[in-house]
Amino acid sequence: MTSVLPISTSPSAAPWGSHVRETVLLGLPLIAAQLAQTALNVTNTLVLGRLGPEELAASVLGWQIFFVVWMFGSGFGFAVMPLVAGAIGSNDPRGGRRFVRMGLWVSFAYACLMIVPLWNAHAIFLALGQEPVIAALAADYTDILKWSLFPQLSIIVLRSFLGALGRPSVVVAALVAGVAINAMLNLVFVFGGFGLPGMGMRGAGFATLIATTCVVLFLIAYISRHRILRQQEIFVRFFKPDMPAVLEVFRLGWPIGITIVAEVALFTATSFMMGQIGAMELAAHGIALQLSGLAFMIPLGLSSATTIRVGHAVGRRSKDDVYRATVTSLAMGVAVAVATAALFLTIPRTFVGLYLDLDDAAVASVIGFAVTFLAVAGLFQIVDGVQALSSGALRGMRETRVPMIIALVSYWVIGVPTGYGLAHHAGLGGVGIWWGLAIGLAVAAILMTARLLSRIRSLRY
Repeated sequence: MTSVLPISTSPSAAPWGSHVRETVLLGLPLIAAQLAQTALNVTNTLVLGRLGPEELAASVLGWQIFFVVWMFGSGFGFAVMPLVAGAIGSNDPRGGRRFVRMGLWVSFAYACLMIVPLWNAHAIFLALGQEPVIAALAADYTDILKWSLFPQLSIIVLRSFLGALGRPSVVVAALVAGVAINAMLNLVFVFGGFGLPGMGMRGAGFATLIATTCVVLFLIAYISRHRILRQQEIFVRFFKPDMPAVLEVFRLGWPIGITIVAEVALFTATSFMMGQIGAMELAAHGIALQLSGLAFMIPLGLSSATTIRVGHAVGRRSKDDVYRATVTSLAMGVAVAVATAALFLTIPRTFVGLYLDLDDAAVASVIGFAVTFLAVAGLFQIVDGVQALSSGALRGMRETRVPMIIALVSYWVIGVPTGYGLAHHAGLGGVGIWWGLAIGLAVAAILMTARLLSRIRSLRY
């Protein structure tokens, strides 16, 4: 078979400039892909919000249960990224396609398993003390949305495969088209049109199911018909089992899933904690979280690029390239985070003004809280970026269990208790919760980086 590998297999280190260029070229579309996939939910929320406050609340509730299930399952798809990257680096196209196929197998099996609790979402919402009306509306949404778990997880696997091959731009194009399809179908299905009755909450679920399925079909068609990619034969003998590859995807994937859910749950927990302090603080917290989350998409995209670049170097057995790929990504991530921190510290009111009327006296307290929270958020952007990038490099080296333990300890043993203590016992209020976040993320950054340096030093090639 003709090799379709996009990189050199020479063990000699690439120049620093080459690492910078390749990281940027790979990182930018991965950042865009992350934003585009997130935009699917944003579209649903914006449209359902027009139905009324109850439907808006129900959409948030329904999405949260789906999101947690999806994020854990995405760990198996993200595990494909370092596995394929390593196969590429070692000039082993057969190894790469094995992991893609079995990544889809594991993701499909996980989705089948998770359909059961999602099928009982209504009972879960009621058991969690949600209002019956909101619970019923959220269940209507989730009843349809749950089926999109299959295409959503498949997108992660194929996105990891194409990213590892250095072709993430096609994923961006597919996801942007998917967002457009989702938006148009939302308007038709939710409110009715073109002879179709309005389906309300269920309409948004159908829109997302169809849009994400279209994205998957497009990616499959692209991979199958592209003159180079089709040589990978990803879908040839697709139903032939490969248990070693299944076990490797599972071994790497479940710790990644837990790590992702641990961080997602961390920010969910801080929202509940902030709600106990006051409504104004919670509103400001939501603004600061959205702004910091948007800024975090850059280091998150760079983290995926780091996984791929380090995975290539590991496959080539080039210790120098592992080191250079890691240092390049960390330097770029810190530079971006410092720039973001400077903006949050110097012009926070400009950002808050995107959400609130700065001249409205009725929201003056919210503005004040948001400005304070953004100052702390600016500082923790740096440590959050470092821990994400170090974690990404460790994934490229196929290490996921130690980062999982570090995340759980840093976030839940240190971050959450520290935030609660500073808020309620040290008298800092809402800003104490943000300092708890910053401290937890700083500990994660220190431990992740120390582990990464230790692993690089231990390489024997």
